[in-house]
Amino acid sequence: MKEEEHGDDDPVNHVLGLSRLKALSVRDKFQDGYILGADTIVVFDGEILEKPASEREARGMLTRLAGRTHLVFTGLTLVDAATGMETGGYEKTGVTIREMSTEEIDAYIGTGEPMDKAGSYGIQGYGAAIVERVEGCYFNVVGLPVVRLLKLIRELDSICGGS
Repeated sequence: MKEEEHGDDDPVNHVLGLSRLKALSVRDKFQDGYILGADTIVVFDGEILEKPASEREARGMLTRLAGRTHLVFTGLTLVDAATGMETGGYEKTGVTIREMSTEEIDAYIGTGEPMDKAGSYGIQGYGAAIVERVEGCYFNVVGLPVVRLLKLIRELDSICGGS
């Protein structure tokens, strides 16, 4: 499964669809327990910003994000391997990237960190120095909104009686 082939432009449908595909893609490998699928995206001005394909693309994304607020969405799907029952949800967080000079952007790109991150930054690494404000769940920006996951586990436990 290639993520870019999912193709839903609505951020919520996009992350929920991909998280479900990820969870179901491995379901047959397990007989019991819960399977978690997750997907995180960055959305700026209505556009989904994927992982950059080049340093040039990373520079463009970071230049656009600098001094502005964008949204981070993570979709989670939890599947009970024994019963096939599933539940899902998402988290949305606002993130403001501070103003940055061209030199600061280039120095950050030089760390290599932006190259495998949606939106070209990672809040849990060197990117912590470029994030000015987080409105909502910090762990969502990292890629796993823990409180949302715990709610989904409780929900699936109540449906399936635990697994």
